[in-house]
Amino acid sequence: MDFDQIITSLERKEYAPVYFLSGEQTYYIDEITSQIEGSVLDEAERDFNQTIVYGRDVNSSTIVSYAKRFPMMSQYQVVIVKEAQDVKDIALMESYIKAPLQSTILVLCYKYKNLDKRTSLAKAIKKHGVFFESPAVRDYQVPTWISGYLQKNGYSAGPRECALLADHLGNNLSKVVNELKKLFINIPKGTVITPDHIEENIGISKEYNVFEYQTALSFKDRAKATRISNFFAANEKEHPMPMITAVLFSYFLKIGLYHELKDKSKHSVAKALHVNPFFVKDYERAASFYSKRAVARTIGILHEYDIRSKGMGNAGTSGSELIREMTYRILAQH
Repeated sequence: MDFDQIITSLERKEYAPVYFLSGEQTYYIDEITSQIEGSVLDEAERDFNQTIVYGRDVNSSTIVSYAKRFPMMSQYQVVIVKEAQDVKDIALMESYIKAPLQSTILVLCYKYKNLDKRTSLAKAIKKHGVFFESPAVRDYQVPTWISGYLQKNGYSAGPRECALLADHLGNNLSKVVNELKKLFINIPKGTVITPDHIEENIGISKEYNVFEYQTALSFKDRAKATRISNFFAANEKEHPMPMITAVLFSYFLKIGLYHELKDKSKHSVAKALHVNPFFVKDYERAASFYSKRAVARTIGILHEYDIRSKGMGNAGTSGSELIREMTYRILAQH
């Protein structure tokens, strides 16, 4: 079952006796767990029938002993094991999972990793419960994910606004959602999110951000790129070099890939570069400023300054000077 199917079944009060929730993207694990924790039992039933433990504090026999208890004045009892990846002998739960108590809903939150599907434990969970692997979200998928999440909650935003949020917040969906909720608190449903909304409620400057910086560099807008790099230099803690170079590295790789494409139609480029079709014209324009050779040199510059920003071969240059120096060298290319 995927995430939406699990949530739908829970909303219909169709429960499985075991939920094994795994994966590096913890947002989906937390959402499913929260849904079970908050909706299966009413408030009066939770005192006697809901148990929450942490993997580092229990072993498999303890978990099974909880799971084998019968509910008190309730149809179900809920047992939630958070950080279940820390249960050292979790494989020993296989015998219980093969014959689970139907009045118990056992939730195992196996975060940051996946269970080997070839194991007999994994096979038992698939047969008798719900085996869920939280899908990884790639950096290029985050803008689309943000757009969908906004729509689901009654808001909307354009491609540039979604890209701005994604570039600043990264692909940790829990962090992304926490920041978007700041918008929801202060802005009525039906609002089209603007850069002003983002700056006022999340604190991402509509002018001094990585998205605007990469655009200024790619279009050889020297004045704007220099202005933004000076801002980054003055606010080094909020705009660390490794984060900036990572975003630029991905961007210039796509410019290089654009040069190699034989089919440069809008939708073909969007598919090849994993970008919204809205941005294809930006890559087309950037490619006119950066030849294949210039792209290769730029990637080399980014690699050099990424290493230097981490203290290797830096010869004492401060972080604030590194961003200015890197900006000059990228713009100086022909």
